[in-house]
Amino acid sequence: MTQTKLETAGEATLTAPVRTLPEVTETPAPPVAAGPGNVEPVIVVEQPAEQPQKKRKSAARKAGLFILFVLGATMAWHVATDLLVPSSSTGSVTALTALIAPRVAGQVSQVLVADNQFVEAGTPLFTLDASPFDLAVRQAEANLAQVTQTVGAGVISLASVEAKVNQAQTALDGTRGTTERTINLFERGLTSQASVDAANSQLASAEAGLASAKAELDSAILRAGADGVANPQVETAQVQVEQAHLNRSFATVVAPTSGVVTNLKLAPGQFVNAGTPALTFIESDSLWVVVDMRENQLANVKVGDEARVLFDAVPGKTFDGRVRGIAWGIDPGRTAANGLPQNQAMNRWFEPARTIPVHIELAETQQWPSNVRVGSMASALVFAGDRNSPISAVASFMQTVSSYVSYLY
Repeated sequence: MTQTKLETAGEATLTAPVRTLPEVTETPAPPVAAGPGNVEPVIVVEQPAEQPQKKRKSAARKAGLFILFVLGATMAWHVATDLLVPSSSTGSVTALTALIAPRVAGQVSQVLVADNQFVEAGTPLFTLDASPFDLAVRQAEANLAQVTQTVGAGVISLASVEAKVNQAQTALDGTRGTTERTINLFERGLTSQASVDAANSQLASAEAGLASAKAELDSAILRAGADGVANPQVETAQVQVEQAHLNRSFATVVAPTSGVVTNLKLAPGQFVNAGTPALTFIESDSLWVVVDMRENQLANVKVGDEARVLFDAVPGKTFDGRVRGIAWGIDPGRTAANGLPQNQAMNRWFEPARTIPVHIELAETQQWPSNVRVGSMASALVFAGDRNSPISAVASFMQTVSSYVSYLY
């Protein structure tokens, strides 16, 4: 507030207080035509600029708090699902596969199946030319007949060997009697010492002859296979015959179990070696799902936990399963040089999480869909906690939505 002096001629000077008003900005009014009813120009007073700045600061603060809340809720949900309902969308269907190879070498004579054909256990897949195997069977049988004939001749000669033993025994008995009589005569002084020595020599010779005859008899018995003793030559020939028949049966390759033939690359006339894969066989009763889960997701997962599986080939349809097994180890990728492990350089702030394969099989009441193949994509959710909890329900719903998105993508 200021004071203003008012001076008039011949009057005293008066001082009156004057109020200072805020600065105003006059906005010129548009020109108005002269005439009755015209009004004075309107003066617009502009407000200070502090109020809009306060509004902007309040809006930014609310946005920051909202972002923090969303981040906190997301982290809490991530931790809760990892502990109670861990899931993975990187699963794939796996089955037992075998590379079918012939057990004998030969030329393919006939292919009895087509690629990607389902076959039952024992179904012939392809055959090899049987002519070489038939000849091997005949040769083995002929060898057995020859050995049997030889052994038969030995059996016939066995009688003569036994006769030799009897003859040697008789000679020994006679010589023993003669020797005893010679000794008696020597004791009575009726013969000389030379006669006694000659008698003892004949006795020793007779005993040696008997021992030789018995040894020949034992050898003949072994060759003939008598007295329950199998002849090794006959056994060897019999084994050769059995092996020839077995190789003949291997000329026809059959399906080991029920499954699907795939990667078939055979044609009649093609020569295949023993042990060389000719086709791939997928067992139909051994399908399961393998999903890779982070280590921190396996804190509460154990074998036998219930699971929920969805396949990209059947979007939206859920299949009940259970945890069949958890891998006990993976290859960390550490290399070695000169017998020592090499140092792994750290070039990241945060090392990526390791993943462990988890095997999940469908429940016994669930049937595998017909259009799901080995290697098909699948997502799995394991109920490590209560399956009926709200977190499990929300996670199951999100898994279903994700399967639809993956199918459309």
